[in-house]
Amino acid sequence: MGVDGSEGSVAAVDWAADEAALRGDGLRLVYATRWAEHQLGAMKVSHEDRAGAAEGVLAETERQVGSRQPGLAMTADEVEDAPVSVLLAAAAEADLLVVGSHGLGSVRGFIVGSVGQEVVAEAPRPVVLVRPGYEKDSSGASGRNGRRKVVLGLDVNEVKDELLHFAFDFAGRHRVPLEIVHTWHESFVHHPSAAAKEERAVALADAVRPFRDRFAGTEVVEVSAPGRAAEHLIEAASDARLVVVGRRRAARGAHIGSITHAVIHHASCPVAVVPHT
Repeated sequence: MGVDGSEGSVAAVDWAADEAALRGDGLRLVYATRWAEHQLGAMKVSHEDRAGAAEGVLAETERQVGSRQPGLAMTADEVEDAPVSVLLAAAAEADLLVVGSHGLGSVRGFIVGSVGQEVVAEAPRPVVLVRPGYEKDSSGASGRNGRRKVVLGLDVNEVKDELLHFAFDFAGRHRVPLEIVHTWHESFVHHPSAAAKEERAVALADAVRPFRDRFAGTEVVEVSAPGRAAEHLIEAASDARLVVVGRRRAARGAHIGSITHAVIHHASCPVAVVPHT
């Protein structure tokens, strides 16, 4: 995971440490240092100074992880390169990349900086964005049996196994319910008939069934409703442990779709962006 000592990074470290411990995996901490090309020569900070700052942040982060998850295997590296390059390289060697986001902006959305957005758009592995104080901010109401849920946004017209597998696997590991949300556009003129609603629900059930069978121990709730997908997912995030959305791997360049873009900026809980074909 990427660390920089910010409030969002501190929260992301807690999330990543807990997840690594649950999975039985190790945790790699990376801190990117580089020359700030836009700075005047007299104001530039030497690499030695940057490396010194990185060493301090990494040491404090290691103490944070050790206090939270004693015995967790971890490494810490300072890499002299641009943050996006460092994080993308780290993601290529990991199962999961975790980064922090900033707090609420002036329009009441979370601030995902240019580095975070570029990493989300190009990372070859799933990326989880964690808010400052995520454990408090996303606690919300308890889920079924006192457990908070995982939420997955799914388009039944373009079902992606990568999304379903990630969401089912995460919910199963954490032993929480999985809520799968499918929405469709509702015309202002014609309201969907009962038959049309039933058809949508059946399509969702058919898409999910193979994974229900594969992850038989996971409780699943299927939600099929008209409306904007982003609005439904952001609302569902109020009592969620994680929201899972997708991002298409483009042949040339990378693109974050409008739904994913809205969710990463406005969902109150951590958001996992899963690349798919």
